Amino acid sequence: MRILQVAPPWFLVPPRAYGGIEEVVALLADGLVATGHQVTLLASGGSRTRARLWSTYNEPPSARLGDAATELSHVLQGHLHRRQFDVIHDHTASGAALGAMPGGPPVVHTLHGPWVPGTSDLCRSLGGRVHLVAISHDQANRAPADVQLAGVVHNGIDVAAHRYIGPRSGHLVFVGRANPVKGPDLAIEVARRLGRHLRMAIKVNEPAEHAYFDQVLAPMIAANDVELVTITEPRAKVELLGSACAVLFPIRWPEPFGLVPLEANACGTPVVAFADGAVPEVVCDGRSGVLVPPGDLDAFCSAVERAERMDATDCRAVAAERFDASVMVRSYEQVYARAVASNGTAAPPRQWPVPRAAAPRS
Repeated sequence: MRILQVAPPWFLVPPRAYGGIEEVVALLADGLVATGHQVTLLASGGSRTRARLWSTYNEPPSARLGDAATELSHVLQGHLHRRQFDVIHDHTASGAALGAMPGGPPVVHTLHGPWVPGTSDLCRSLGGRVHLVAISHDQANRAPADVQLAGVVHNGIDVAAHRYIGPRSGHLVFVGRANPVKGPDLAIEVARRLGRHLRMAIKVNEPAEHAYFDQVLAPMIAANDVELVTITEPRAKVELLGSACAVLFPIRWPEPFGLVPLEANACGTPVVAFADGAVPEVVCDGRSGVLVPPGDLDAFCSAVERAERMDATDCRAVAAERFDASVMVRSYEQVYARAVASNGTAAPPRQWPVPRAAAPRS
């Protein structure tokens, strides 16, 4: 199958540090090439891929992150040549709008973000002409009733690239954006209550992130046993996650997915997380981590000691069985086949019940 993968233009594919979508796109493109497909990747210059690379920009326009004109100029380059492909897979914020235009191959669009009003309005306007894919059952069940979905495909990671470091040290780890919904302040408070050293890798890039870091996080970091870590390459992230006794995921919002828990588990490290959004689909309670009622910080603190007694082999097994990139590639192959066979009509709306997590091992 001739497939065009359209990545957002803002970061390299794969990313050097921050960039969850870009990491997923990199694994998907390379995985599809490995299974025999003819894949073209539309991404910023400097990206590395086994696919054929097309670039609108010589380097990522990160300073213009979120600018609609910049992104549409990038996406348009793929759609101008759309008849060369059997299917287009779009991962951008606005590219689905071009996919709804008549003519050309079917367009699959992955919903990498939450259901904000703008996203809901855009998806309604597509009128079923684009095959929308949710990244979790929770995200799918939150879709507006009049928005059609073509399926649910969990994000994947390269489990083989995450090694078990062990034995674990006594410190805790937080990885995420400088944003209240990610709960970095809660991670600091948990570590303070437990008297543990906390290592934090925090993305501070956008103006709102700088403001939150300066006003809220910086004073807390200065007053507690917290170490800031800079991630400049994937290996550094593996070292950070793999050396911890537990990784903290104290989110304050219904996360559509969340790659950090998977990456921690692949390193053999358990996760403690609030059971909100897609987290119960990602963390196997009692096997790869401990789930806590959202907002219950006392329960979160108690869960850390339970989590650090978990077996590293079990953590890695959950990641490999359910979230290795090969599983994601096979799932998207099925979505593409249905899209090509549909003659341009996306699947009708349906409910996507959340599957029960695998039972903990006795």
